[in-house]
Amino acid sequence: MSKKVLVAFDDSENASRGVVFIDNYFSRDVDVTLLSVVPDTAAVCSMNSPSLTPYFRDKQSAFCTIEDMKKQVLKEALASARARLEAAGFDPERITTKVVSEKKGVAGAIIEEAGFGYDTLVIGRKGHSALQEFFMGSITYKVINSVRKMNLVLVR
Repeated sequence: MSKKVLVAFDDSENASRGVVFIDNYFSRDVDVTLLSVVPDTAAVCSMNSPSLTPYFRDKQSAFCTIEDMKKQVLKEALASARARLEAAGFDPERITTKVVSEKKGVAGAIIEEAGFGYDTLVIGRKGHSALQEFFMGSITYKVINSVRKMNLVLVR
């Protein structure tokens, strides 16, 4: 039975360090899933009612364009991470990229995916101070306090 590794991935430097960690410390016979969570913008972007004001329509278009651009940047970052793992000798058949919509928040989506039989979760941590985390919360904090029965690797 092979080991399954889940990497919480976005286009940040911390997430990229998680991929470097996998490259440096994991054997090449693991199954790696690169998981990205994107905002669920479908409802806002598909809204098309005659009652919408021109101002909202204009802002809606700009918002949806920016969200589409962010998704494209993320797809490119995922492709780059996958290419790095393949170049390092990981079997392409054992690397999965997964993009899910944020319906329960980013942390909720990661926690939900982690419940599907992974042995290890690799997650990056931003350098928030304790005060910032108190007021804003932390995706990493929520995940590490919710995930059970698996190894956790916190990359910073």
